[in-house]
Amino acid sequence: MNFKSAKSVLLHLRLPFSLLLLPVYLFAISTVPKFNNSHALVVFIILHLFIYPASNGYNSFFDKDEESIALVKNPPKVSSSLYITSICLEWIGVALAFLVNVQFCIGVIIFNSLSKAYSHPSVRLKKYPIISFLVVFVFQGGFIYLLCYAAFSNYFSGFTADEYLAALICSCLIGASYPLTQIYQHHEDGKRGDQTLSILLGYKGSFVFSGLVFFIGLSLMFLYWELKGNLTNFYVFAIMGLPIVIYFVWWFFKVIKDNNQANFTNTMRMTLISGITMLIYFTYLAGVS
Repeated sequence: MNFKSAKSVLLHLRLPFSLLLLPVYLFAISTVPKFNNSHALVVFIILHLFIYPASNGYNSFFDKDEESIALVKNPPKVSSSLYITSICLEWIGVALAFLVNVQFCIGVIIFNSLSKAYSHPSVRLKKYPIISFLVVFVFQGGFIYLLCYAAFSNYFSGFTADEYLAALICSCLIGASYPLTQIYQHHEDGKRGDQTLSILLGYKGSFVFSGLVFFIGLSLMFLYWELKGNLTNFYVFAIMGLPIVIYFVWWFFKVIKDNNQANFTNTMRMTLISGITMLIYFTYLAGVS
């Protein structure tokens, strides 16, 4: 692999984008009463340095995008090196998962299998708007939360109502952003025959759907912290979430006036504002827990 090919592979792995999923991991850390420090470190390495980048690379290889993708404005052409790298990262992650336990390893394999089904042309869940949304909603959100929680606590069965509620919050926060990450790719996805959720909903519908799912997540967050007797953590979330809401509303009105505002630049601003805000909040939770 030459330098140009290596640079292309690295860009398509989209490591910074993988870190935007870190809040789910941090939420699990903040809610586990006692956790295994070594497991926490290994799980972070597995998910954020191997599994998520492998999924990003695998998706890029089969999408072969010619227009902008998440955090990459001008994606280079993909090659077999990207496919080989993504498969290697995936199975290194699976091997490392054995250091936690067999149950965690099985969970990682399930995630990897659905990630492949999402992108591979023989299945391509991505072209089915409702199914693809549910896969991302469940498996990037609540499933990962419960998988991390179980790995940290060495407890893989009999989750409580609180833990399922926390998992649902994670799914809502992931699900709220999902159609907005697709909104600038209608042309590219349409060329491939992918009927994404954002295409199904349209520009305005994507915003309405995202706002509704975020509101549900916010309501569940209130319920969660009320049951925990610590509404301060909810108020911190509400205050820190103001930049997300302000930008969301501003961008929505711009798109109402001109659909061309549903572009890569505005989408990445939304992604970074929401991602960094959530990262700060859940780091705060992990710190005070």
